[in-house]
Amino acid sequence: MSSSPKLDSTLREAILSKPDAILDDHDVMHALIAANERAMGSNIIDLRGIAMERLETRLDRLEDTHRSVIAAAYENLAGTNQVHRAILRMLDPSDFERFLRDLGGEVADILQVDKITLVLESDQDDSAPTVSRLHGALSVMPPGFIDGYILKGRRGTPRQITLRHVADPLPALFGTDADWIRSEACLRLNFGEGRLPGMLVMGSEDAQHFTPQQGTDLLAFFAGVFERAMRHWLK
Repeated sequence: MSSSPKLDSTLREAILSKPDAILDDHDVMHALIAANERAMGSNIIDLRGIAMERLETRLDRLEDTHRSVIAAAYENLAGTNQVHRAILRMLDPSDFERFLRDLGGEVADILQVDKITLVLESDQDDSAPTVSRLHGALSVMPPGFIDGYILKGRRGTPRQITLRHVADPLPALFGTDADWIRSEACLRLNFGEGRLPGMLVMGSEDAQHFTPQQGTDLLAFFAGVFERAMRHWLK
């Protein structure tokens, strides 16, 4: 007679009626495999068990990758919706002054950044009444400033989108918020042939909000729409 204890009849019937429930339960299957290994003894190598453990490890990695891909997709979708809402708000105003004020106000809020400044290059005096009224949203700089600011002493051609940490934010770009800015996005703007370039600077108090490792497609799209809107105002 076997010395192994018999299963309770109720438990046995439950297992026989729903065997798939055993196979689907991760902890139960581990317990059964461990019991099988103990029954075989320490001098027997269970290759099938080893193969199952490796398959389980690969499955866990695949599930982690799957979750990461889904999370990235949701984040990208949320970012796309955010940029679309900001563009629609940016296109609402019917005059240039309101256009710039909204850029530094509601548009910045939608994009969840602490400061947005439009930088224009000009060899004229920046003390005109319109510039004075819009000091918080518009910064007028001498020709060559934008490329120099983006490159920071490096050689080469400035990229359209530059994301980076900020150690010494310029008050001329960020105003009274300069002391708090820790990262920025520089969007170089092309207003057409014969015109000096422009730049949108987005600043954040979060040092990780803009980093060089992030994608720039959505910001490039936003910059493209902004360029076209500005060409309308510059006619």
